[in-house]
Amino acid sequence: EVQLVESGGGLVQPGGSLRLSCAASGFTFSRYAMTWARQAPGKGLEWVSTINNVGSSLAVADSVKGRFTISRDRAKNTIHLQMNNLKSEDTAVYYCGLQISGSYSWGQGTQVTVSS
Repeated sequence: EVQLVESGGGLVQPGGSLRLSCAASGFTFSRYAMTWARQAPGKGLEWVSTINNVGSSLAVADSVKGRFTISRDRAKNTIHLQMNNLKSEDTAVYYCGLQISGSYSWGQGTQVTVSS
């Protein structure tokens, strides 16, 4: 059974930084690309970033390009999202996920609130 557990969210002031983590289990981590997505209040799920299975290829949404960096730690079956220069519009629940067996599986999410 796929399990994804996000952590690291919280309240941060505009311009601040946070590092999100996602611990993965229940599948062969090294075989799958991993994704971060977010959902702001009253909005749909928005793709943020994807990293391929070996960490050599990254894709980042224009809205966070230059501020967010995705990475993966194969030894710990974990992915991270380093978020710098946070803005109020980054406020959302952040989810990590992967496409497996033809559908996406997501964690429970971690709340990020950017406010002064």
